[in-house]
Amino acid sequence: MAFKITYTYQKQAKTIGYANDKFNSIYDAVAAAEGIDLASFHAMEAQLAQVCRRDKKSVKDYRENYFKELGFSNIVIERDAHE
Repeated sequence: MAFKITYTYQKQAKTIGYANDKFNSIYDAVAAAEGIDLASFHAMEAQLAQVCRRDKKSVKDYRENYFKELGFSNIVIERDAHE
């Protein structure tokens, strides 16, 4: 099943293909498409997940705010209509 991700990066709308076997999340996919290294982000996200084991909302909020600071918005995964 084919998917696509639509997103806005630095006020420019973009669309990319997405496969679950290539990326762990849609956030990883959009960062890779824009050439952004997420090593420090993943380290901080892992630490936050350990501290907030029962509070998954904190991890989600951190992720969304981090990508907003990078210039991303409107990140949505969709099923490709051509399938």
